[in-house]
Amino acid sequence: MRSLLVYMKQYKKESVLAPLFKMLEASFELMVPLVMAAIIDHGISTKDTGYIFKMGGILVLLAVVGLTSSVTAQYFSARAAVGFATKLRNALFSHIQDLSYTELDTLGTSTLITRMTSDVNQLQNGVNLTLRLLLRSPFIVFGAMIMAFTVDVKAALIFVVAIPLLAIVVFGIMIVSMPLYKKVQAALDKILGRTRENLAGARVIRAFCKEESEIAGFETENEILLNTQVFVGKISAAMNPVTYIIVNIALVVLLWTGAVRVDNGIITQGAVVALVNYMSQILVELVKMANLIIQITKALACAKRIESVFDVQVSMENGSVKQIMTHNDQEGIVFDKVCLTYNGGGDESLTDINFTVKMGQTIGIIGGTGSGKTSVVNLIPRFYDATKGSVQIGRRDIKEYDIDTLRQMIGVVPQKAVLFKGTIRENLLWGNENATEEELEYALEVSQAKEFVDTKEGRLDFMVAQGGKNLSGGQKQRLTIARAIVRSPRILILDDSASALDFATDAKLRQAIKDMNKDMIVIIVSQRSSSIQHADQIIVMEDGRVAGIGTHNQLLEQNEIYQEIYYSQFPKKKEAAK
Repeated sequence: MRSLLVYMKQYKKESVLAPLFKMLEASFELMVPLVMAAIIDHGISTKDTGYIFKMGGILVLLAVVGLTSSVTAQYFSARAAVGFATKLRNALFSHIQDLSYTELDTLGTSTLITRMTSDVNQLQNGVNLTLRLLLRSPFIVFGAMIMAFTVDVKAALIFVVAIPLLAIVVFGIMIVSMPLYKKVQAALDKILGRTRENLAGARVIRAFCKEESEIAGFETENEILLNTQVFVGKISAAMNPVTYIIVNIALVVLLWTGAVRVDNGIITQGAVVALVNYMSQILVELVKMANLIIQITKALACAKRIESVFDVQVSMENGSVKQIMTHNDQEGIVFDKVCLTYNGGGDESLTDINFTVKMGQTIGIIGGTGSGKTSVVNLIPRFYDATKGSVQIGRRDIKEYDIDTLRQMIGVVPQKAVLFKGTIRENLLWGNENATEEELEYALEVSQAKEFVDTKEGRLDFMVAQGGKNLSGGQKQRLTIARAIVRSPRILILDDSASALDFATDAKLRQAIKDMNKDMIVIIVSQRSSSIQHADQIIVMEDGRVAGIGTHNQLLEQNEIYQEIYYSQFPKKKEAAK
């Protein structure tokens, strides 16, 4: 929690004023029983109406001043808590954005979402209540005890016994419940992960008639969350009745002791009423403190979960070179004995990858599922770092480049077409926010997206739904390709990004990219032989190794793996070859 308090720095004033105004309110509240005692002993006993009205006016004044102090404290505490949560959320989001794919894979999406939302909200509530009650409640409890001593020392000894017992109950329950709240948040992670998975894959679930099994799985995890919450809730709920029992027993003893002392003429009836009021104040404040402790326990558990994300260090060190690759760098990309092992993956996913790509070349990468095609291209923009060997661009190891500079040279079209809610124009400008209208239109033409964009109402101002759900798979792929082309990259990576296109559109796309490919390296990852057969060089992958490099004709003559892939897609060519 201490490391997160840095985000409270800008709210030092609010963090001081909120508890101060609460203490001011508490001070006036402690004066109320004495005023009541005075009214009983001097006003009512002597039937002095003027005195009663005068002291009643003082009670109203105390109430008004207390209310004003309370509202002011609430304002400052809310301002500090909301501001703290906002800055924390921004910092957490920024930290997550800096993490590499390795750390993101380890943490998991659902966990990060829970910590960005539920955990931060719990922490915000904890800060708000802490600023308002952490000093006020103990101040009232001990203040009431001290004020009780000013009224009658012997009766006040009851407070000395009751308060430590109450403290033991409150802090004991806090110690027991804190680890349980961590389990509640962890169970919430699982619920969120399953919900997210089901919503994203709703069509697949229905296509395979798996609704009932998924509902059953959700109910099981939800039952675990429920049982955990109920268990920790029972423990927390025990705080109020136990504190009530202790306070009520103390109250009975206090009334009995007070009655005896009044009967003996030692104290007045007003003094007994004051002592009872002080005990009642203690009861109310301990109930508040109990709820505060529960909230603080939740907040501390959530704070540790948030801190664990901040503790994840970025595994990639940023380089310092900010000079982009020039057109004269003929050795565009060099893979030199590159190996890759994913975090927790065990065996190597890539082993001894060696190849060179020159500026202006088109490279095709093909292979079976899990052969390592995507892993190869993910190394170029440093989504992952090679565990052995080096990847070079423009005669420099990519680790020497500033990451932003490196990625500005590269246009990546991933396997899964991802679009964001907004207009087509806004999605394309992700590639280059300063792109002109002509550059946007050119990108649409090259990507073969122009033909369907022209049919949309508003064209570039057509609103894309979240995730591009109002577009077909092929349309989304073409827009993601256009977005990468708008970047005017030195290196264009198409990672199986035309899988949803028909053969005719795929052919037009390849021809258009070839026509623009003069000062640019194009890397095409595909399952289709037709998509890469005209590449200057084709790399065949198998089990994380390069199984062959050459042109289409060379590989078709010499490489059995390539032959198997090609002839499985074009069986008639196999018959003709025989």
